[in-house]
Amino acid sequence: MLDKSIPYVGLYMRRPAGKPIAQVPLPYGYDFTFYKSGDELDWARLETSVLEFSSEFAALLHFKERFIPYPDELAKRCLFIENECGEKIATATAWWSVVNDERRPWLQWVSVDPSHQGLGLGKALIHKVTEIMMSLEGDADFYLQTQTWSHKAIRIYVDIGYLPTAEKTLYRSHKDNYKKAMKFLEERGILNKN
Repeated sequence: MLDKSIPYVGLYMRRPAGKPIAQVPLPYGYDFTFYKSGDELDWARLETSVLEFSSEFAALLHFKERFIPYPDELAKRCLFIENECGEKIATATAWWSVVNDERRPWLQWVSVDPSHQGLGLGKALIHKVTEIMMSLEGDADFYLQTQTWSHKAIRIYVDIGYLPTAEKTLYRSHKDNYKKAMKFLEERGILNKN
């Protein structure tokens, strides 16, 4: 869940090409499943539960605008974790952006239901979606966008090989945000000073 009690600073992270993917098993009683029509309701519920959206309606609207136009891609890029009752309790997406005619793979919308956090599901999910990106996009640099409010997730991203970057990633450079975020993360021991 987002920690909105601290200052918000946006941050981009990059996992460089050529970095091996460590094996991270999914805990017993949970299974991966890909998106099927209708799962957007679960996606909206999960994203709202971690405070990414103010309402499930807003989350659903975003999903419909961003992902529904690409049904074939969605079916192989949007991943969920289900518990043994078949309830979807986590999600992440292996998407992409195109900037200046350059396609970049992006890990997006990582969310674990708050009642299932702390069980290793997020780490297994990020690992699996990174594997999916590698199979779909090849061995390339992979990106994600996060924020200081997600400081617990940032630790997991670093463990999987994603590192903060000041490089121009989408439409503009975020060097000022990078410096602010790094200072915050280093002061709190989330990242080591290098």
